[in-house]
Amino acid sequence: MGCASPSGPGAVGAASRSLCAGEAPDLSYQELKDLKKTNVLHIDVRERWEIDRFGKIPASINIPLGELVEALQMDPTEFKKQYSQKMPSKSDPVVFSCLAGTRSKQALGFAMSLGFSRVQQYAGGFEDWVKHEPPEKK
Repeated sequence: MGCASPSGPGAVGAASRSLCAGEAPDLSYQELKDLKKTNVLHIDVRERWEIDRFGKIPASINIPLGELVEALQMDPTEFKKQYSQKMPSKSDPVVFSCLAGTRSKQALGFAMSLGFSRVQQYAGGFEDWVKHEPPEKK
């Protein structure tokens, strides 16, 4: 897979370089662990019933894939009310995950099309995470 390059006026430059210069959009378990020590927003795009039944990766918020495009365009006050989290700006680091990488890849595409420039995915998803440590139960 090549470098992700956001489109739109002014999208070239720093934003596209950051995704190409060693910041691959696909993260490993250890890379995600390290990123979680920073102020990254981790969005799990699985359905709510999956979170309820199987648990979640600690410090992630759940926005099902079907709600994501709308959520990323919400008024920041509404976003905070609905997801108990500060709305990410288009330049904030955001990581998407799901069960095994299919939905998070779609989420990555949606976010980039909306102009988010520092988005990545944890391609191994929840399935990979639980090989390393137990999930967090609600």
